[in-house]
Amino acid sequence: MSETYTDRFLKDVMSRAKKIAIVGLSSKETRPSFFVGRYLKLRGYEIFPVNPAYVGKDFLGAPYVGSLAELPLDTDFLDIFRRSEDVLPIVEEALERLPKLRTIWLQIGVINEEAAAHARERGVDVVMGRCPKIEYQRLFGELRRGGFNTGVISSKL
Repeated sequence: MSETYTDRFLKDVMSRAKKIAIVGLSSKETRPSFFVGRYLKLRGYEIFPVNPAYVGKDFLGAPYVGSLAELPLDTDFLDIFRRSEDVLPIVEEALERLPKLRTIWLQIGVINEEAAAHARERGVDVVMGRCPKIEYQRLFGELRRGGFNTGVISSKL
């Protein structure tokens, strides 16, 4: 992957997002998707958990949905926690069903050039191989110069 993103681009993407659907969001508190979803919710984003394995449960008050078809039409940000080879049909469905979609974000280790090209052709911004939680912390001053260590010992986010 040769993708590079400016800090301005990433900050703009995070600043304009309001409704974030997270595909593959786990209800297990030890999973990275849970950390990301909880963090983004605590930062004021409306989170829509998409995971058919958890339909009937909720994620911090938001009911899990089994498919993109159940998302509000004004969902503007899609964060994908799935294998790279599973991304293309998810992106194609999102582009078809979500008219207000402005950003597709593929998590660390998730790269799909074909899906990215489809999204960009439709005017949707794409970020691949990054984590919105880490980028938010980095861009909005929540990380210290030395990295992730804030010097505060706490079990809270």
